[in-house]
Amino acid sequence: MKKILVAEDEPAISKVLSAYLQREGFEVLPASNGKDALDLFFKHSPHLVLLDIMMPVMDGWSVLEKIREKSACPVIMLTALGDIDYKLKGLNTGADDYISKPFIGDEVVARVNAVLRRSPNVYLDEHIKQFGSLAINFDSHTIFLNGKEVNLTPRDLSLLLFLAERPNRTFTREQLIEHVWGMDYDGSDRAVDLAIKRIRQALSDWPASEGEIRTLRGMGYQFHVYEK
Repeated sequence: MKKILVAEDEPAISKVLSAYLQREGFEVLPASNGKDALDLFFKHSPHLVLLDIMMPVMDGWSVLEKIREKSACPVIMLTALGDIDYKLKGLNTGADDYISKPFIGDEVVARVNAVLRRSPNVYLDEHIKQFGSLAINFDSHTIFLNGKEVNLTPRDLSLLLFLAERPNRTFTREQLIEHVWGMDYDGSDRAVDLAIKRIRQALSDWPASEGEIRTLRGMGYQFHVYEK
C-alpha cells in the first residue's frame, strides 16, 4: 500500500483529502504543521507528499526545501494562492505538480496517480536506503537520523556503511578488519568492538523496533533490520 503524506493545517480539508485517498487504497499520514510533516516524512518514507504552502511552525516552501535536500519524493503543492508567481516558485523549487484551492477531491486523486506513474519508484534517491527513521546515502557517505545528520569518524562511518549495505548478515571481527581496516592492519581486533560502541552511541535515538547493531555471541556483528 502506497503512503501519502498530507500536510494540511485546515482539519476539514485534511479530512476530505484523507477520505478520497483512502477510498483509492492509499495509506494517509496526516500532518497539521510543517515540523510534524517533516518528522513524518523522515520516519515513514511516503511515496508522495501533498503539501500546503501556508502552514504554521514551518511553511510549505521550507518543508519542500528540506525534503529536496535528501529526497526525490514526488511533492504536489496545495495552496489557496492563485497567483502564477507562486505556481512557478513551487515548480522551480522542486515541486512535481501544483493544485489550487478550492479543488475537487477526484481531481487530486487523479493528479496523485499521474505523478506516481511518472516516478513509480523514486520516493528516495536511488543511492539512499531508508531504515525507518535512519537514512543512509551510500553515494555521498552521509547518515541521517530523524532528518539530522549523524557525524562519525571516517573509520566508524566505513564500518557502518559496510554493515548497512549487507543487512541481516553476520560478520566476524576478522572479516570486518579485513574489509574495513584492510589487510595491512596490525592492531587489535578490539578496535572493532570500540567502533561498534561508538556507532551505537551515535544511533542511540534509532528505535530498536526499526533496527539495531546486534552482537551475536561467538559469531560477530550484524546490522539487523526488520523486514516489512
